[in-house]
Amino acid sequence: MTFHSVIAKGTLLLAGLLGCAGVGLAAAASHGGDAHLLGSASTMSLAHAPALLALYAAYGRLRTAPVAALLLGLGTLLFVIDLVCRHATSSGIFPLAAPIGGFAMMAGWLAVTVGALMPPAPAKG
Repeated sequence: MTFHSVIAKGTLLLAGLLGCAGVGLAAAASHGGDAHLLGSASTMSLAHAPALLALYAAYGRLRTAPVAALLLGLGTLLFVIDLVCRHATSSGIFPLAAPIGGFAMMAGWLAVTVGALMPPAPAKG
């Protein structure tokens, strides 16, 4: 299994996990006390899960898809886990975890932008 295929499978795995987490977090936010942190975690999960699916579908054409997927996926995961920990324990996973995740997500979106300006990857075959 190549590094590229591992990243592709990981992208699809993260898309599914974030989509599932987003729905679960939305339900949790609607049923309990302060919904602010869980609602934000749900929004980020549900916004980035379809983006990861799109990047997975574009792996053969968008040159920056693997980098964008890593940044978006891991950034979202870090951000969401930190918000859920803050909700549950009043403490994040480590100082500045959410902002680091947020900056990683922004870098992922910039990687998509750069990819849009590049010529498509050559067809394999």
